[in-house]
Amino acid sequence: MKLAMSNIAWSPDERLEAYAMLARAGFTGLEIAPGLFFHAASDPFLPDAASARAALAEIEGAGLSLVSMQSLLFGVTGAALFEGPEARAAFEAGMFRAIALAGRFGIPNLVFGSPLQRRVPDGLAMDRALDEAAAVFRRLGEAAAAAGTRIGIEANPAAYGTNFCNTQAEAEAFVKLVDHAAIAPHLDLGAMHMNGDFPSVPARLPALAPRLSHVHVSEPHLAPAPAAAAPLVPVLRGLREAGYDHAVSIEMKRSEEGLAAVRRAVARLAEARAAAEAIHA
Repeated sequence: MKLAMSNIAWSPDERLEAYAMLARAGFTGLEIAPGLFFHAASDPFLPDAASARAALAEIEGAGLSLVSMQSLLFGVTGAALFEGPEARAAFEAGMFRAIALAGRFGIPNLVFGSPLQRRVPDGLAMDRALDEAAAVFRRLGEAAAAAGTRIGIEANPAAYGTNFCNTQAEAEAFVKLVDHAAIAPHLDLGAMHMNGDFPSVPARLPALAPRLSHVHVSEPHLAPAPAAAAPLVPVLRGLREAGYDHAVSIEMKRSEEGLAAVRRAVARLAEARAAAEAIHA
């Protein structure tokens, strides 16, 4: 598996030092929020050639490659999956925009979180909402497949303001309903913690890991992650034993401690991987 980190953990002016930290720890992947990665472009979802070349050269110099994208609907106004035709059209347009960006830069995974844009309103039955959403994601899946990427469906706990696919089981059931090769389950460990499901993760992995598109190492409310290395060891061992070969990516918001928190997070994940590999050996 490839270790990675999301760039939401630092500000653009800290990026070069952050990339160097990842490289020193043996990380080879970078997950991006386009607004932060293509910060020099007037439109980060349509970066000009010069801005794109500069951003890519910086990560290539650190031995990193783009493994995933998040914040897919950044800057899109009025987008909502269940709030009527106009809002849904804005939602789909925003998602198609993100898919096109992934295709342009060979990014193999898109994390669909966007909790507020997927809330099911009062009066809409969940069964109907699921069917409507599945039809949308089949269209998105076609575009993603053509672009050479996949969309990972992330469970978002109710505390994040949504009522759609709150749990891992619900997200997996939705993926099954969509039934498209480019729509895959995503595993967010912070959501598992918040839902009280984290202890069950290792036992789920033999069946789940081969279908996963991406894994987030996170804590509730995007606190610095991982909080400790030891709880990750059985998770990383289970992923390895199940043949998971995509990215395991730290997702945490920028801490008040800045890059010091990034340094600790990177060290903990590297420590957990080393322990998992030693046990496996």
